[in-house]
Amino acid sequence: MDIFSELSDLLPGLVLYGSEISDRYSVDWSGESPLRPNIVVRAKTVGDISKLLAFCNENKLAIVTQGGLTGLSGGSTPQESEIVLSVELLSGITDVDVESMTLTALAGTPLEKLQQEANHAGFYLPLDLGARGSCTIGGNVATNAGGNQVLSYGMTRALVLGLEAVIADGTVIRSMNKMLKNNAGYDLKQLFIGSEGTLGVVTEVVLRLYPKPLTKQSALCGFSNFFQVVSFLQHMQRSCSRVSTFELMWDNYVKQVRQMNHQLKPVLTDDHSFYVLIETQGNDPARDDDYFNQQLQACIDDGLLNDAVVAQSERDVNRFWQLRDGVIDILNKVKYRANFDIGVPISQMASFVHSVEFELVESFKNLQLCTFGHMADGNLHIIAWTGREDDVDSIYERVYTLVGTVGGTITAEHGIGTMKRQYLSLCRSEQEIDLMRALKKAMDPNNILNPGRVI
Repeated sequence: MDIFSELSDLLPGLVLYGSEISDRYSVDWSGESPLRPNIVVRAKTVGDISKLLAFCNENKLAIVTQGGLTGLSGGSTPQESEIVLSVELLSGITDVDVESMTLTALAGTPLEKLQQEANHAGFYLPLDLGARGSCTIGGNVATNAGGNQVLSYGMTRALVLGLEAVIADGTVIRSMNKMLKNNAGYDLKQLFIGSEGTLGVVTEVVLRLYPKPLTKQSALCGFSNFFQVVSFLQHMQRSCSRVSTFELMWDNYVKQVRQMNHQLKPVLTDDHSFYVLIETQGNDPARDDDYFNQQLQACIDDGLLNDAVVAQSERDVNRFWQLRDGVIDILNKVKYRANFDIGVPISQMASFVHSVEFELVESFKNLQLCTFGHMADGNLHIIAWTGREDDVDSIYERVYTLVGTVGGTITAEHGIGTMKRQYLSLCRSEQEIDLMRALKKAMDPNNILNPGRVI
């Protein structure tokens, strides 16, 4: 109560306590280890965050930062005695610079709102992921979010030109660069991008925009083997001006999604071992669609592709994406699951997945497994379950160990949070982790910012 009273005096009208706090603040989308916090601060300005961090640093009080709570690694789930800092009210677009092709927004702004604003201004913001309607740009930056178009446009890091952040002692670091080139000293924004709120709280972001593509082509394709998939990807990258999306789904994933959603009808006539949702972008409306069809036909003629259905309308595009986004049904309906977001070199991806399947099927009874992912950027998602809670940790350990043996990463886009921290050494060396600890100690000596996350 003493802390609540002091914070209420410091930040009047912004502090929730006890029964005022809803379950919303108890857990991120992982659903793991929910805990209702005792105190929530809903900051409205960077000044509010600066005051809060200075107070907590002086009193050595731990803070966990929350945005849209769409994370899957437990990074924004409160732990015992932590004060929740919510940026949900720190929202809004502060600038659209047409000449510089940039958009600036506060950390609590939903990604979808940024996409819409960029489109309204005649530009394109390529950062896109399934949680676009509820995830916030601050969280996207803090986790270096990936999503559907990394292959062509890069991770969130590649789209951030500048940002503002508050470090542990309350100091505001404002580096709102709008230029593609700026080599004046250390690029300090990189300290905060992908650090999961452990080095500072991102409060405002300058994003790079692109010219809006004039055309988009979409197709759902079927393959017999992984070699075909890789050859098809390389052919389309050589032939098309921009392959923006390449989503690979194993047949076990497609069957599982259809089983859970009977309204989802097959798009392709025959069943296949692999399915790819491919999208390309271009700037020649008179030619692009025909050229796309020609390249697909060439791949069929050369044996790189078994079958394909090309979208003729936005409705068709939505049907394709319903299949890829069917993972939501799996996550919502399956209890006691191990949910992987891993990275594996493409050259080892097929053998890796085979090893995972063999290892898990041999080790666990009644195993269910589905595999899908962005693939072209090395990112795989695997969901595995047996129906038994006791098996989950063992599944995680076995798969992450296999990831380490092929030089992969235990997280490609969702971050470490609390759930993957014990496995970090499988993909980072002792020297790298020591340097991370040194950086954390230098910037947050009292360990108040998202303690226990990442390292």
